[in-house]
Amino acid sequence: MSDKPLYPAFGVLLVDDELPWLRRLSMTLEGPGGITNLIQCSDSCQVMDILAAKKIGVVLLDLTMPQQSGEQLLEQITAEYPQISVIILSGMNQLETAVRCMRLGAFDYFVKTVDEERLVDGVRRAVRMVELEHENRAMQQHFFRDQLESPEAFAPIITDSPMLRRIFRYVEAVAPSQQPILITGESGTGKELIARAVHQLSRRNGPLVSVNVAGLDDNHFSDTLFGHLRGAFTGAETVRGGMVERAAEGTLFLDEIGDLSSASQVKLLRLLQEGEYYPLGSDQPKQMSARVVVSTHQNLESRLAAGEFRRDLYYRLLSHHVQLPPLRERKEDLPLLLDHFLEKAACQLGKKKPTPPPELVVLLATYGFPGNIRELEAMVHDAVSLHEGRIMSMTSFIERIGQAPLESDQADAGGGGNPFLAIGELPTLRQTGQLLVEEAMRRAEGNQSIAARLLGISQPALSKRLKK
Repeated sequence: MSDKPLYPAFGVLLVDDELPWLRRLSMTLEGPGGITNLIQCSDSCQVMDILAAKKIGVVLLDLTMPQQSGEQLLEQITAEYPQISVIILSGMNQLETAVRCMRLGAFDYFVKTVDEERLVDGVRRAVRMVELEHENRAMQQHFFRDQLESPEAFAPIITDSPMLRRIFRYVEAVAPSQQPILITGESGTGKELIARAVHQLSRRNGPLVSVNVAGLDDNHFSDTLFGHLRGAFTGAETVRGGMVERAAEGTLFLDEIGDLSSASQVKLLRLLQEGEYYPLGSDQPKQMSARVVVSTHQNLESRLAAGEFRRDLYYRLLSHHVQLPPLRERKEDLPLLLDHFLEKAACQLGKKKPTPPPELVVLLATYGFPGNIRELEAMVHDAVSLHEGRIMSMTSFIERIGQAPLESDQADAGGGGNPFLAIGELPTLRQTGQLLVEEAMRRAEGNQSIAARLLGISQPALSKRLKK
């Protein structure tokens, strides 16, 4: 017996008094559809008992059955189980009957002779609709409780930020979903850690397989993800499975998808929409059983506007979106991160953990950290490698920061670079200088050396201004 989990998480009930049709419908949904959590019922009188006993999300209901017709059952189901999506199947194409069923609350109506692909697409839409409703309820419950059910999944992320805590609750709510998750944020903000948390929380049976797709041309992208058959191209002497196959029943994490070529974007879209792919050299599709998580540091909306990213792929990826904040927006985490990286660096270098001076966190808080947490870790590792005494010197940090843009210089600090544009009456030079000194001292928490650096003057010059 296979350990492969059933899809979807809720049951799809097939109701028809014709057993051959039931078997055929099951095979269609299981094969091309990838829908395996199926329950068959050939007696319409048992339907309501099954709904009461099992977790059913979608019902496919034959219209013409002895004892209880599909129309009668539709009225009962929509009245007692409004959360269930009902699809009506009929042997005849009758417009009036179809309209009546839709008014009674049917999700969709199909004639049994309809193309199998259309029927499968209709069932997939119904499944997706029910999944979204379940996810919305789960998110509401998570935010209402304001606590994490599995904090261990986020243990590698060092934070005390309320903003990140809200993100963690959202990730917990959407992790069990089958839909893709898009993780965006600047380089060094921890996108891969969130992908690992998603995989852990999804409780999937397979592994987490990570692929950085930046720099892959279309052929390499296809070969890396989908694999190839022997003889598919020059040098293909053996069959090789791709990363999609390796991630079976697990999670496929595609990093830096913002750099994909247009041709590769089309293939990724097909993989997400159809759940199938073609190994190079094969004309037989394979079903994907992995959950897809993608990330990018690119601004996809800007690439969309420039025509460099497909609109249909963009909206397909937006099913679930996690936007990670940069370090400059969560500076309350600086003391925690500094302590963590000091201990980590000391352990790696075989040294005793140094004691940082109190003003070091103040200095770091004035810096914009364009490389985010990764940059902070590199700074700390460099400082610990040079450290010899008990109290850590700030020299290496000051040298690393150098003349790099400080937090006060960030372009997003407001005003398009000129803070006086929105002011009606200009302050005098004396007033402006006094306000600048006061703000610099506030940001530096009273430390004159750091405040002088923020102002671009020497510490003696600042001291002289303060005495005035």
